[in-house]
Amino acid sequence: MDRMSLKGMKFFGYHGVFPEENRLGQQFIVDVDLFMDLSQAAQTDDLEATINYAELHGFVKEIVTGPPFKLIEALAGSIASQLLAAYTSINEVTVRVTKPHPPFEIYFDGVTVELHRKREV
Repeated sequence: MDRMSLKGMKFFGYHGVFPEENRLGQQFIVDVDLFMDLSQAAQTDDLEATINYAELHGFVKEIVTGPPFKLIEALAGSIASQLLAAYTSINEVTVRVTKPHPPFEIYFDGVTVELHRKREV
């Protein structure tokens, strides 16, 4: 199975459990790995034989900048399920959502949730 990865997509969203997170918002970093057959695109050099990654970026951006979720697990799950529903050529997807600045007095590089989903057969 071939893989297309979009890494380090940064978006501003209003996700979180605390009211100030929903009011003030913050940056979220999203990575997606799409597992699909890319042999036709590799052979033909034709954009129609693959998924346009600029379109994918816009697709993910709409989800992250859209209505808020309390948990980044739910945000990642929504991204995964919507990608599988919208793009039938994707067989599996891995989504990583990082919240780099959780609203706590702790110092680290953020918290990341990673979900892997497969197309239902």
